[in-house]
Amino acid sequence: MTTFVQIAEVPVSSLLTDTFGRVHSDLRVSVTDRCNIRCFYCMPETGAEFAPANQLLSFAEILKFVSVAVPLGISKIRLTGGEPLLRPRLAELIAPIAGMDGLRDLALTTNAVLLAEHAKPLHEAGLRRLNIHLDTLDRERFRQITRRDDLGRVLRGIDAAVEAGYAVIKINAVAIKGLTEADLVPLVRFGRERGIEVRFIEFMPLDAQGIWSLERVLTAAEMIQTLEREFGPMTAVPDADPRAPATEYRFADGYRVGFIASVSQPFCLNCNRLRLTSDGKLRYCLFANEETDVREALTSGDEARVARAIRETVEKKWIGHQIHQKGFQVPGRGMYSIGG
Repeated sequence: MTTFVQIAEVPVSSLLTDTFGRVHSDLRVSVTDRCNIRCFYCMPETGAEFAPANQLLSFAEILKFVSVAVPLGISKIRLTGGEPLLRPRLAELIAPIAGMDGLRDLALTTNAVLLAEHAKPLHEAGLRRLNIHLDTLDRERFRQITRRDDLGRVLRGIDAAVEAGYAVIKINAVAIKGLTEADLVPLVRFGRERGIEVRFIEFMPLDAQGIWSLERVLTAAEMIQTLEREFGPMTAVPDADPRAPATEYRFADGYRVGFIASVSQPFCLNCNRLRLTSDGKLRYCLFANEETDVREALTSGDEARVARAIRETVEKKWIGHQIHQKGFQVPGRGMYSIGG
């Protein structure tokens, strides 16, 4: 008798399981590699290389990929970029994905510069979860990090999202030693006031410019110490999903913060994610130096070939990124090109 699991009602024998026993149910889909800010840890200020617009996957091709991936066990999708709100008519992609049988979660990651005008239409299209990238509430430091003076627009975007009624809004902040220590407490206070969970992400070597170093990583342990001095003790929250990248902590009043400790506490052995780039490359890890081109299969409409590419990519997945190992290599693509 065939045994079934609850996620997407896929037979166990059909789940996307790699050679280390990790079951894959999470897909990040980049809809563009373009961005309207220039965070120094992600993109060069000038000279960033973008795929020609005619090489980006069409919405029809993205929907084809998703329609193949969900029956294989993908139950959670996050739309990313670049900055996804730069992709015209994004609601036309969100609506059919949000209505797919077997999909239990759809989210979007944005820097919120354009969110004030898009929050309501995307919510109406079926989007219910937002991850907003914001490293600081200090205008000058925001300009230093992003090379743009758009903090006011970001804050208006967050307010618009709260007003639109999103079920979940989270703020993702990259933590960099020697730069953002002063932002930890203000961001948590900002999140508390609005009922928004803040998640701090350790600085990772994804800039493709060679500026990362271990000495610039503000670790989760160091951040916890800072926040406890201000707000009191925190306790770790048992993982509702042990495969989730963030470890959550709860203060005595119930407010939660999260930490994505990719460098100091790698979670590779629990990783359940795949990534589809905006130009049609499938990746099993942010740090991978290989990828599978699925664009031609999508263009041809060959669903069996797409499914085979997904399975083969999962089967090739390595044990982990090995940031601390001597042989670690920074991926050839920048974060903006890979997709968050």
